[in-house]
Amino acid sequence: MTLNLTLAIIVSEMPQSRDTELRARLSGAGVQPTRQRITVLKALATEEHDATAQEIYARLRRRGEHVGLATVYRTLSILSERGVVDELAHRPSETCYRLCSPGHHHHLVCSECHRVEELRSCDLEPWVDRAAGSRGFVPTSHTLEVVGLCASCRAA
Repeated sequence: MTLNLTLAIIVSEMPQSRDTELRARLSGAGVQPTRQRITVLKALATEEHDATAQEIYARLRRRGEHVGLATVYRTLSILSERGVVDELAHRPSETCYRLCSPGHHHHLVCSECHRVEELRSCDLEPWVDRAAGSRGFVPTSHTLEVVGLCASCRAA
């Protein structure tokens, strides 16, 4: 059985509680849970690390889903704007998306295998406040994406 077929089976057999959780995340962010949005979000939920819009679109097409590429891009854009998914910029000229845990966090990203790990604790606030304040800025948010090599890729 191929990985893509396995992912398709996982998504189609996703527990109802997971489907309800995804719908609640959309509604909680003020996003109407349309069929297309749920379909894209469910596909992203099966990703171990992150995926581009093109990768999500290709997986949906292989599963026989009738969702257009423009719809995938629009959906991911809306979900990112509303904080439902995270955008990662570690691939040159491509945006990757990830369904992360809610709340403030940062990422460690492997530049080789694209493994993504969430850093849930953040001690940056005092530094950000000082650095911004000394330059006349008032920080309203911050994100951090640390790109490097994971242990598996370093060992290879």
